[in-house]
Amino acid sequence: MKRSGLLYLITPIAGLFLTACPKVGIDYTSPTLKAPDAWSQNVVRDLKGGQGGIENWWKKFNDSTLNQLIEQARKANPNLEIAYQQINEARARRGVAYSQLFPDAAATADYQRVRASESLFFPPPTNPNNSFSIGFDSGWEIDVFGGIQRSVESAQASVEAAVEAYRDVLVSLEAEVALNYIEMRTLQKRIRLAYENIERQRDSHKLTKDRFDAGLVPEIDVTQAETNLYNTEAVVPALEIQLAFARNRLASLLGNYAGSLDKKLGRSTTIPLPPRSLATGLPANLLRSRPDVRQAERELAAQTARVGVATADLYPRFSLLGNLNLQAIDTDDLLKSSSRAFGIAPSVRWQIFAAGGIRNNIRIEKTRVQQAYKVYENAILLAVEESENSLISISKERVRFAKLRQSVKSTEKTVKLVKDNYQNGLVDFQNVLDAERSLFTAQDDSAISEGSVSANYVRLFKALGGGTETVLAPPAVKEKNSAKKKK
Repeated sequence: MKRSGLLYLITPIAGLFLTACPKVGIDYTSPTLKAPDAWSQNVVRDLKGGQGGIENWWKKFNDSTLNQLIEQARKANPNLEIAYQQINEARARRGVAYSQLFPDAAATADYQRVRASESLFFPPPTNPNNSFSIGFDSGWEIDVFGGIQRSVESAQASVEAAVEAYRDVLVSLEAEVALNYIEMRTLQKRIRLAYENIERQRDSHKLTKDRFDAGLVPEIDVTQAETNLYNTEAVVPALEIQLAFARNRLASLLGNYAGSLDKKLGRSTTIPLPPRSLATGLPANLLRSRPDVRQAERELAAQTARVGVATADLYPRFSLLGNLNLQAIDTDDLLKSSSRAFGIAPSVRWQIFAAGGIRNNIRIEKTRVQQAYKVYENAILLAVEESENSLISISKERVRFAKLRQSVKSTEKTVKLVKDNYQNGLVDFQNVLDAERSLFTAQDDSAISEGSVSANYVRLFKALGGGTETVLAPPAVKEKNSAKKKK
């Protein structure tokens, strides 16, 4: 009854402390940074204004192979799995922090067999001596000033930051798969164009050889045609090396070994391009959707809570320890009421002198808050910068691509006219060489530019957050949450 009365007295006192004392530290509020109202790159009429719909952006390229590659990468990429496991780790750490709010208890069981020296006691003790004990020990640190609650706040924000880090890895993965796929298709088209030019230059070489054999042109026409042909043929192996690298990189991104996707990727030479009529939304929408921005904000919240954890060391800590045991020399007596033993030990510990260590630790945490704020601010600046760069890149590269296509058409006509004139003896072979070289260069540059336009769209979608605003967690996490709701 005395023990119960003491517990009844301590419990309301602890509750009074918990409700009366405010949490130490800084109460976090989300920072507000002014974002620009509109993009400065207003040269892209089809990319400004409106609500940016970039959910599953890769499907806008209308390429079924690209869709399959990204879906497979989302399921099998090792880095994405690492990020998912880091979410689980952060949740476990939050559970550890949360458990500190409650008492802990440990069951105990002891057995001792002791023989005392008979030379030290009179009359001599009974030897040997057995003792048995069963029970439990309990302890509770009462979170009067909120230090433990602040640690829970920090752990919760860290969980949310880990989820955003997962999203960031996902966005980067999707973009990298798309960029490597576009590079692969661009290289395939460049190789096809190279072979077309090789065939054209072989015809020119045959033409010069026939005219030389007929005594109509000097031998230098034949050697110049051979040189031009060999130089073009030498381009193909270099392109095929880059193509193998792009395929191998795609295989690794999908969690496969190099070379395992060669058959699936095929020999297509079509470079996927999204439609021109796309909207990006305003920078305000961008800031809400970028995972790295949201991650930086959550890390700022976690660091702010750590200031309270450090500040709690300035105040006393209240603990309540207790134990309840059954102790006896004989096991037959162990369960008797006379074998009961218990202890209750309320305690207060207040570190009144630490040579400035506690306050300096608080200063450390506060400076880290300022650092985290600047990281958050820098993430926003970088987000706007990357978006602006992608917008201007799309705009200017589209103009360049259009001019190169016109150049290709014009040069194709030039090659035909020059060859006809050469056959008729109106021009020398140097004009044919110059025209064929110009055509190959124009076609190759046009293919590169087409791939760059497509890649710049990918970079834009990545800069806008990759459309992950509705991706709250990995699929396994969603399943766990839905299972909890059903219960």
